[in-house]
Amino acid sequence: MTLPVLPVYYYHDHFTEMLSFVCETYGPVLAERHHGFVARFSSVSKDAQCLFIRMVNRNGTVFNPSTFKYAEIADLVGALGELGIAGYVRGLTEQDYAAFLACLAKPDLFDGAKAAGMSDVRASWPKAKLSEYYLANLSFGTAFRLCGGDAFIALGDTEPLEFLLYLYFGKTENNLKNFALRDLGILRTNDQADFSARFADADEARACFHYARLLRHLEAKSDEVYRRSVADILGGPVCPTDYAIDLRSRAAHKAGLHFEKKGEAALAVELYGAGSSAECRERLARLLYAEGDKDAAEELLRRMIDDPASDDEFVFASDFYARKFDGRRTGLCTELLRAGRTLRVDDTWRGSPEAGIAGVLRRQGLEVFHAENTLWHCLFGLLFWDELFESGQLHSGFDWIPHCLKDRTFAQMFSSQIETKLAAVASSSALPQILRIVAAKWGKPNGVFAWDHVDIDALRALLAGASADGLATILRLMCEDYRAMRDGFPDLMLVADGAVSFMEVKAEGDVIRRNQLTRLRQLGNAGIPAEIGRADFRFDPDQDYVVVDIETTGGWTGGDRITEIGAVKIRNHEVVAEWHSLINPQRSIPAKIVALTGITNEMVRNAPLFAEVADSLMQFMGDGVFVAHNVNFDYGFITAEYERLERRFRFPKLCTCASMRRHYPGHKSYGLGKLTRAYNIELKDHHRALCDARAAAHLLNLINAKRDELESRAEEIAA
Repeated sequence: MTLPVLPVYYYHDHFTEMLSFVCETYGPVLAERHHGFVARFSSVSKDAQCLFIRMVNRNGTVFNPSTFKYAEIADLVGALGELGIAGYVRGLTEQDYAAFLACLAKPDLFDGAKAAGMSDVRASWPKAKLSEYYLANLSFGTAFRLCGGDAFIALGDTEPLEFLLYLYFGKTENNLKNFALRDLGILRTNDQADFSARFADADEARACFHYARLLRHLEAKSDEVYRRSVADILGGPVCPTDYAIDLRSRAAHKAGLHFEKKGEAALAVELYGAGSSAECRERLARLLYAEGDKDAAEELLRRMIDDPASDDEFVFASDFYARKFDGRRTGLCTELLRAGRTLRVDDTWRGSPEAGIAGVLRRQGLEVFHAENTLWHCLFGLLFWDELFESGQLHSGFDWIPHCLKDRTFAQMFSSQIETKLAAVASSSALPQILRIVAAKWGKPNGVFAWDHVDIDALRALLAGASADGLATILRLMCEDYRAMRDGFPDLMLVADGAVSFMEVKAEGDVIRRNQLTRLRQLGNAGIPAEIGRADFRFDPDQDYVVVDIETTGGWTGGDRITEIGAVKIRNHEVVAEWHSLINPQRSIPAKIVALTGITNEMVRNAPLFAEVADSLMQFMGDGVFVAHNVNFDYGFITAEYERLERRFRFPKLCTCASMRRHYPGHKSYGLGKLTRAYNIELKDHHRALCDARAAAHLLNLINAKRDELESRAEEIAA
């Protein structure tokens, strides 16, 4: 792909675009210092404006002006002078020490250390170690003098600019690179024209910015940064909204974890106590108990149980209280996992337990959909499309998720519309509304769900077969706190005689997470059955095995194509179905391949293209295991054909060649021809797909007989 060429002053256009939007949209939110920043920027020359923006878009806050090479800036020296007078740049101070060292080359650091008499410094040290040594053993003033600090400059106070960018992007940014990525076509943006301010209250905007900026700084994972953050958390601005409180709680939780790990329990307790989130209260309860203050821990747990902030918090508090103060030995998660239904799944599905259990349940007569979180995201996004995406809840072209979902104001903001739509769900009349949105908005990008995850059949089954009141209950919870409800939903949706239930799939060794436990309880309380299905991996004779063989124009999946496919379906060691087709490879078959297979260009000229048989082959595969002799060859070619159609082909694989080596050792050759002769298996037309697939199916039965025998012995030993 050829990227477009950006105009010379593209970055200046971006910056003025941002300033204009923010000043127009957020005027009442801006303080005097922010208006002053904009006024000073407007007062300097275009050269100075461009240089400032160039510096902002570079990494770091300290620069050596000798590295500035910008052809469009005519007077760099004059521009620097203007920026200094306006306060946009300054000389270095001690607070720039680490950033100054980061700008220096390793040889300069080494030479400076030697000049300072630091004899134990080694040239082999990496730059990071040299910088740490400087910070620990050499004053800023000395390093400044020895390493030419007077040649460097630093950005002035960047807080006003960061605040403006925060208002625009809704997250902390310190440059405008997203604009360039947009113009280059690398970053997709929202083309909605009706944007509104994400903050209408100045105190809320400043509090949210303070704690969002703090969270960004904490990403540095520096002990010094964490220690500086304590005052910013405990003495930061008052939080006037839930969203600001959430940001402060996240910062308190992150800092609390840092000091808890360092063994500073008292400071961690103070930080957790400053947060009001479920995460902070959980850590506080655990830490109080671990530190021996069991009375305080019990009192906190009782408050969490009596007045939980969320279902997830109630689950934790009830579970922890029962185990620590009521004498129960196992947790709710463990108990629920143990109580789950066990289903025998063929061990070829170990890498995909959800798909394996889905196949078992389909053989039992159930209709099964892969649901997890995507089904609920699609239902929520489609049902409330107008409120989420057509009512001005996106605040810039870079926004995809409405801010009202992030700050939990969606339910309050659209209470009447929500009640109307939930009433439609409760009366089983919501499907036509959803189908109208699908027809009108299909493919329009959004931040709640992906269109290729929309399964109309699954949505229809869910709305028709689940408790209508229960669905309305779950959707109401999503409206009230979408962030808390965005994950943890069960893996599978099951439909039996029209009735819907859900199953969370767990393999051996898996644990159930608390958010999954919470969703199971929420669904159950709403009258929608939900359970855990535990996969017991072992040989399953009822599993369908589809033994496949292909013929091709050559051995390169990137250029050669399939000329023939044969497939044999095995169940309980018996052939239950066969599938076969010649394929038009859309290229000439080499003479040596014709000699090997007997398949000529004339034979495939009028054969179907792979695209014409793709649906039929996929239907034949069903929930089967893909089996072939040297399986990666056949699987690779078929996968490549589906990829050309932008479709997925994903099945567990079993190789009859590798499995025969494992279960029937001792043969000199494990080629298909040699093995069929060794075991008296008929192979009339070797290198024709269906004949080879039939022969490999006989090998599979030998393999499965051995697997069954080993399984029986293991059960006898266990008994």
